[in-house]
Amino acid sequence: MAGPNQSKVGKLKLGVGCSMLDVGRWVGGLLQMTDTFYPTGAYAHSFGLEGLAQEGVVRDRATLRTFLLEQVLPQLAHTDLPVAAQAWVAAGKPTDWKRLRELCFLGSAMRGAREPREASEAIGRQRLELAALLHGGLAAKFNQRALTGNWPHPSCVAAAIEGRTLGAPCEAVLAAIIYSTTAGLTAASVKLLRLGQNACQTLLAEALAQTPALIAEALAVGPGDIGAFNPWWDVAAARHEAADFRLFIS
Repeated sequence: MAGPNQSKVGKLKLGVGCSMLDVGRWVGGLLQMTDTFYPTGAYAHSFGLEGLAQEGVVRDRATLRTFLLEQVLPQLAHTDLPVAAQAWVAAGKPTDWKRLRELCFLGSAMRGAREPREASEAIGRQRLELAALLHGGLAAKFNQRALTGNWPHPSCVAAAIEGRTLGAPCEAVLAAIIYSTTAGLTAASVKLLRLGQNACQTLLAEALAQTPALIAEALAVGPGDIGAFNPWWDVAAARHEAADFRLFIS
C-alpha cells in the first residue's frame, strides 16, 4: 500500500497520495453531494444560460458547446476553482479562519449579476447545512463561525468545506465542481433548447475531458490573480431578472 506523499502543482502544496481505503472513506460522500438527488436546489437555476438563450446567443448544440468550452470552463479555472482550492488549503489543520472568511467574500463578489450571486449563496448555504447534518465536524464549525460573522456562503467555498469534512483531496473537490457546473448547465439546456439527452451527454463528456488541464490551471492561479471579466454573460443574467417569462430562478 502506497504511503502518503506530497504533490506541488502551481502555487499550492496538496496531499494527493492516498490508499484505496482512504478513497473509500470519501468517494461515496462526494458522489452523494454531486448527485442530482442531493437537495441543494441547483436544478432550479440556469446560472445565466436562460438569459443567453432568450438573447439568442445560445440557441443549439453548436452554440451551447462554444459557450461551455470557450466561456464557462476557462472562467471557472480563474474563479470558482482557485477559490475552492485555496479554501481547501485554508480549511486544513490548523484551520485558517481568517483566510476562509476572505475567500467567502471573494467567492461572492466574483459574480457581477445579482441572480447568479444569490443562486450561489443559496446553494452553498444548503450544501453546508446538509454537510453539517450528515457529517458534522468541520462543516458544523464553519457554519457556526459564518453565522456569527455574517459570512457569505459561495458554493465554491462550500464545496471545499464539504471536501475537507469528508477527507477528500483537493483535486477531487475541483473535479466535482467542474462536473456539477457542466452537468447543471447541460441539464438546463434540455429545457431551454431543442436538445436531446444523447446530445447533452456527448457534450458533457467533451467538457469533462478538460478536467485535468482545468485543475492544473486553477492550482497555478495566485490569490491576486483570481477573477474573470465576462460582461455579456453578466448582462444576460441581469436582463433575466426583468424577463416577461422564465423557467429558472437564475
